[in-house]
Amino acid sequence: MIFDSLDVSYGEMWGSYRGMTHRSPMSRALAARKHAAGKDYAVLLSAREQPLALIEYWPGRMWRVYLFDDRSWCMQMIDLTPHSTGMLLAQRNTRWQFPNDQAHLYGKWDVQETTTVSADGQIEVKSEFAGPRGGSPESSHDGASGPSSVPGRKFATPVEKFLCPAPEFGDWQVFAPLLTQQGHESATTVVLNDRSVDEGSGPLRATGIEQLFNPGACDTREGPAVVEPIDAGMLRITSGQLAVSDPGWISNPRTVAVPQGDFPVTLSLLRTTHGADVAAARVTFLDAPAHKWEMTLRPDEDLGLLGEGQFYGVGVDTGAAAFMDATRTVTEEQLEDDILIPLSDSHFSVELPGTEPEPNLIAFRAGQGDGAYPVWTGRTGDGQVSCVVVDFQLRSAAGTEEDVVTDGAIAR
Repeated sequence: MIFDSLDVSYGEMWGSYRGMTHRSPMSRALAARKHAAGKDYAVLLSAREQPLALIEYWPGRMWRVYLFDDRSWCMQMIDLTPHSTGMLLAQRNTRWQFPNDQAHLYGKWDVQETTTVSADGQIEVKSEFAGPRGGSPESSHDGASGPSSVPGRKFATPVEKFLCPAPEFGDWQVFAPLLTQQGHESATTVVLNDRSVDEGSGPLRATGIEQLFNPGACDTREGPAVVEPIDAGMLRITSGQLAVSDPGWISNPRTVAVPQGDFPVTLSLLRTTHGADVAAARVTFLDAPAHKWEMTLRPDEDLGLLGEGQFYGVGVDTGAAAFMDATRTVTEEQLEDDILIPLSDSHFSVELPGTEPEPNLIAFRAGQGDGAYPVWTGRTGDGQVSCVVVDFQLRSAAGTEEDVVTDGAIAR
């Protein structure tokens, strides 16, 4: 393809996803903020509705470029790292050969060639084959035969051949020369056209969190349902720090400064014709309504780096979440015998007691399973913590279906 302009759009990192558009698009302004903060994002360069390059920005000023051919097949991956000259070094260049569309779709290459370049220009080229080299096409895809390779070639060459400028944000013409490696040809001048999405309303907002605990009938994506608040016990806080975490991964929980003492925990059950799930969990510190709600953040998290409907939340890998004092620990035996086994039976919550006056832990089922869920801190008009709520997003406060959002920035 000969191109004189490139359409530019932004989104979350694609990883191994083999598509032709962003799965999670973002605005140019958000991508710029992520770049300035050293956070990852992706840039798609396309022409005439065909992808030519997907560029991923990684922490540490590293870049990864996926190149597409005229069939819109992803045929090449180049990793670029900072070089002592201030430029970027194409440290690793991987090319693939695919026998047909289906093989490409599932990443089943026939040949993979990888060129590695050291900082001083030492080159190594390695080739791998899906089956024994020299075998028939049928044998090359025989799982029993396994992949094969040939000895790598090593030689030296001027490192300048593998350097390119490190771009400022928006200077994507820097990567245009790489497109020639897949047969594309650029005009003398290449114009960039911004095709990014609008900024939108920003991160997920806390809307009607109190209503999640109002008993009575409501509508959900599963049909009619009934909200039933239940008591889950008293949580003891001794350190002045509430922790919210998966009980199996409590090394880096979300914490909130709260009073010391014993405080009630309430679960909001959502009962449908399919059964009951925990829709939300709340620990109450003051008998006063929340004047405002704020997303519970870690010190290094910035709401300005979140896209439309995104949130920083608690990650769940064991199917359970928990409220606990920040000093509380859980042994592997306790996790399995005293938390996960009871929760897998008929229990919606379980208490892991502490020896007086040590803090306890109250764990509960996490909605419909593993995922990422927002944690909201409700504060009174004078800034005191009224309550902390985990919303498992099974319903909206208005009782209508709620869009599922992903947390691209989640860190447990």
